[in-house]
Amino acid sequence: MKATLVALAFAAAASARRVTVYNACPFTIWPAMFTDMAVPNNQRPGHTTGWKADPWTSVSFDVPEGWKAGRIWGRRNCGDFSRPAPTEQCLTGGCNGGLVCNQQTGTGVPPATLAEFTLSGGDGLDYYDISLVDGYNLPMRITNNKGCPQPNCNKDLGPDCPAPLKGPFDGNGFPVGCKSSCFANLDGNPTNSRNCCSGQYDRPQTCPRSGVQYYDYFKNGCRDAYAYAYDESSESALWTCPTNLRADFTITFCP
Repeated sequence: MKATLVALAFAAAASARRVTVYNACPFTIWPAMFTDMAVPNNQRPGHTTGWKADPWTSVSFDVPEGWKAGRIWGRRNCGDFSRPAPTEQCLTGGCNGGLVCNQQTGTGVPPATLAEFTLSGGDGLDYYDISLVDGYNLPMRITNNKGCPQPNCNKDLGPDCPAPLKGPFDGNGFPVGCKSSCFANLDGNPTNSRNCCSGQYDRPQTCPRSGVQYYDYFKNGCRDAYAYAYDESSESALWTCPTNLRADFTITFCP
């Protein structure tokens, strides 16, 4: 029995993947993690869903082989996590739950740069991406140890952000975020919006990138990232790695 338990534990460890989150920013951030509620509990990472990361520090943890619809992002300019509203806790990326994001509702408040993962996602592939669909708040790069594509969004999109999207701002007036045209509600109806690809525009055919305001600003600034919901057609948004390679991934903020 003891040998069987050891073998099972070894098999479980062998099937897990290693994820490292590295803060290369010269300032403190507060990384956060969320997994879609449809994912079974045994396919969720055991690591905390929110933590403090001082400059030049990293944490590594295992995620299950079947981790799907997982996202990791960084929160900026955080203060009192006891405040009830996420927007009162951090200038960008705050979540329900405080420091440790609520596993059911702690998806993070835009604007926030996202690293998204679906491991063993079908067709023998892992899928991953950097998403600016919710806007931008930190530069980001995703690397791996198997030679698969390594998307990079290393430009600070805050300072030159178009005026209707720029912000929020820190105490010195510096923009720590750049909202998406959807989150900024530029067309006034997020439930039926070209910018949000919602309502009658909820398909790739009815929501081309030409109809999304400021698409070019995000795509030209970070070519390797999703600039809007249906950006797969750019062929530089969604990235894959063969599942049988069992790649480990590193998310670097401020690469």
